[in-house]
Amino acid sequence: MNWPGQDRWRRLWNSIGAKGDAIVWYEKLAHAYGGPHRYYHNQQHIGDCLVEFDHARNLATQPEAVELAIWFHDAVYDPKASDNEEQSAELAERCLKSAGRSDLVQTVAALVMATKLHSTDADSDTALVVDVDLSIFGQKENRFAEYETGIRAEYEWVPQEIFKAKRAEILQRFLDRERIYFTEHFFRKYEQQARRNLERSIGELRKR
Repeated sequence: MNWPGQDRWRRLWNSIGAKGDAIVWYEKLAHAYGGPHRYYHNQQHIGDCLVEFDHARNLATQPEAVELAIWFHDAVYDPKASDNEEQSAELAERCLKSAGRSDLVQTVAALVMATKLHSTDADSDTALVVDVDLSIFGQKENRFAEYETGIRAEYEWVPQEIFKAKRAEILQRFLDRERIYFTEHFFRKYEQQARRNLERSIGELRKR
């Protein structure tokens, strides 16, 4: 499991001049991402996203806000709900207000909300958060297969034929985009592999 330790969260907390006990919120996030229903949107996902961000941190205009958004973007996750991002943004808001950094709320909330539709015509930090979240698409074939298995497990309550049709539709929307990744960093790093993975997965989902 790639879940980051307390030291990383504490460094972020201190870097924004947050007040209060950093570890209280670290433990809340660890508990949230450790839920038994999380087969992909879990601690491993956040750890992987933070690793990707570390390699592209120089692209961020507000790196602390981007990192906060990564920590919080799936903090609330119920596969049967349609407002997970909204609730995750609200959780980030409560954290930042309690830490005396209300000035960051709007920025971090907007970055969290960008992961709802994974599209952007906004600033570079929004593009960076979206690309980090979609970096799983460009991983090696076996890791992408694990991701798809995890998503299916999170939606185990959906009948197989319905899931396959809806999942293929979702993946096709990404494949139909002119480019999956908005930043040049992630485009160069993952675009080709992502397209291969998506094409393969869609083909499997549409098999009769």
